[in-house]
Amino acid sequence: MKILCIVVGKLKEDYLCAGIAEYTKRLRPYCQLEVVEIPDEPTPQNASEKEERQIKEREGAKIIEKIPEHSYTIALDLHGKMLTSEEFAQMLQQQQDFGSGHITLIIGGSLGLSEAVIKRANDKIAFGRLTYPHQLMRLILHEQLYRAFKIMRGEPYHK
Repeated sequence: MKILCIVVGKLKEDYLCAGIAEYTKRLRPYCQLEVVEIPDEPTPQNASEKEERQIKEREGAKIIEKIPEHSYTIALDLHGKMLTSEEFAQMLQQQQDFGSGHITLIIGGSLGLSEAVIKRANDKIAFGRLTYPHQLMRLILHEQLYRAFKIMRGEPYHK
């Protein structure tokens, strides 16, 4: 299975880089994982709603350019459906068995995702109703991907 993570912003924190590197290494036997970073647009301190929408639209256009044509696309969005780890694993399994075998997961920047990206996505999921920094969300996503593959294979890890 091929998994593409399109993320806004560059990861700078060493502890997050180390965690993501660890889960990337653990995922190698299960999938071909690629991460594409989209530069985040500078946001003025007191940006208006219009300015924020324009920033999200610019980031969104760059995201959409990177989505492969036949990839099943999942946007991580606060308004998406909440899944258990088992349900997330089942979603991946269905795409592996009956879909194209290519999944794109999208994490927006600090302002979230544009409407165009939300509309382009085949599915929208939320990892709870809490707001996480988008850099931390990358680590959480990598861990959940690893957990999902362990569940799919019936291997110990998920409890």
